[in-house]
Amino acid sequence: MSSFALTLHIPSVVSVRNTKLGRSLSDCGRNWSGLTKLSEKSKSKRGYGLCCKAELSELAPAVSAGYGVLLLGGGLFAYSKSGSKGSLFGGLTGSVLMASAYFLTKSPETRVLGDTIGLGSAFLFSSVFGFRLASSRKLVPSGPLLLLSIGMLSFFVMAYMHDSLPAIPVPDPLPLP
Repeated sequence: MSSFALTLHIPSVVSVRNTKLGRSLSDCGRNWSGLTKLSEKSKSKRGYGLCCKAELSELAPAVSAGYGVLLLGGGLFAYSKSGSKGSLFGGLTGSVLMASAYFLTKSPETRVLGDTIGLGSAFLFSSVFGFRLASSRKLVPSGPLLLLSIGMLSFFVMAYMHDSLPAIPVPDPLPLP
């Protein structure tokens, strides 16, 4: 299975300390868990780093929840600033769609359906923000929201392909003569 790996490099302001309970990483009062030792080659350059290895299907609920919260917040913000009922309706619709995608992607039996709902709603919002950007020619707020929606669309396409396609078996290597 393919996995998504994210390695964060530690800048010089972050300190790594050895304590009685193990290693701790502090950055301006925040403590981070999941500190892993990097390979010997990169250890000589940076020391230690944070490493997150998760599959797309494990990240899909968090991504859909975050996108739903951003859509809801944007709709409420636009309604409070300009009284736009269309933005309020769009934010509420997007948050409901992403909430359903969130709950469906948490279960292995309905994961593909959740990915499909996330993909469809990301496509819908990419289209809406693309049309708004083309018609108004104003970069803000349609431009960043279009980029965010395209990012979510690409994520859900990859998650859908990962979850719906069967794994390809790897043949055994040929024995050496």
